Amino acid sequence: MNRVPRGWRRGMLAILGGMVWLVGCGRSGPSVSESLTELQPGLGYTNVRRADVPWSFHVVRVNRKDLSLALTTVHAAPGAVGLVPLSEQLKGVPTRVGQPVAAINGDFYQRDRELAGDPRGLQIVAGDLISGPNGGTAFWVDRRGQPRCGVVESQFQVTWPDGVRTPFVLNAERPAEGLSLLTPAVGTSTPAGAGREWILELERPDEGVILAVGQTNQAVIREQRESGGTPLAPGRLVLSAGPKLAARLGAVPVGSRVSISTATLPDLTGAPTALGGGPALLQAGRRVPLPKPAEESYEFSTMLEQHPRSAVGWNAEAIYLVTVDGRQEKLSVGMTLEELTDVFRQLGCTEAMNLDGGGSATLWAAGAVRNSPCDGEERPIANGLVVVRRP
Repeated sequence: MNRVPRGWRRGMLAILGGMVWLVGCGRSGPSVSESLTELQPGLGYTNVRRADVPWSFHVVRVNRKDLSLALTTVHAAPGAVGLVPLSEQLKGVPTRVGQPVAAINGDFYQRDRELAGDPRGLQIVAGDLISGPNGGTAFWVDRRGQPRCGVVESQFQVTWPDGVRTPFVLNAERPAEGLSLLTPAVGTSTPAGAGREWILELERPDEGVILAVGQTNQAVIREQRESGGTPLAPGRLVLSAGPKLAARLGAVPVGSRVSISTATLPDLTGAPTALGGGPALLQAGRRVPLPKPAEESYEFSTMLEQHPRSAVGWNAEAIYLVTVDGRQEKLSVGMTLEELTDVFRQLGCTEAMNLDGGGSATLWAAGAVRNSPCDGEERPIANGLVVVRRP
């Protein structure tokens, strides 16, 4: 593992804490906030560069007092799977939601196989729950319109006619001997494979929303199949069980009712917007210690290395989208998570959360991609966090 030397990191943090950045060079000058240019009412942008490191990072500032601006999320399909560049995803934002004015790439995601593009964690799009929490950190907007960040745990479960309760994952690859609930958001059919699948029909489907978080829905079993590849259609869901779980559950009579709970801890009922990611960088103005795994892992070592990064942060006045260019020797080497956290502290944020980085790191604002992706072009990704101007 290529660790960043501790002494070097402390030195860099001391520099960051004792100076302000000037766009285009490393001399003292205006602060990041002072260098922001207003692209639209309520929307500011700047590209901060330091030639001595070198660093290049991009900041979008969203005025929280401008009530015409709101946050939503997008997915590639639109749905729960698929990979499409962020700028293309924005074309699918419904006009009833608003006009995109800024966006940043979102959660980590499954990169290959049949459900490529499945987010690792939570995603809610305009109230529609398309991916469940994985017990990690997530960002969401609560029912009062306030941004939040924290660990979100799934309490998703199905209650069968005999009262047995079984946890499930949503629109994701079925655990080896677990249960997956699949909605039309994953496409026209479920993944092929052994096991048993039950086709469900919601008793009271909500127009425009397949499932909402924090609710209990009743559904009727319309059909039972002994393999995957089950067709998906609007208003219908499919429960998919592995062979061993199916044997334990036994046959469930067609026409019987099951209960589907999408409860979470904490309770996110009414949240219109949510996106997975992590780890948290700032909470209540304090730096959040990096999570330490039980054993060395690539996922942990990359937190200590300089890479392209994306993250979201906020305070009482503004929401900030930040993307750091990286892996480009003459432009920008990237940042560690500690260095990224200090950017948000300089911006005056009290809360901040990391998002997917590397080749996925993308910042779009006012019609254009603003950063320099390390692949030389936008990478197809799963989802993103979007600022819209409401109609």
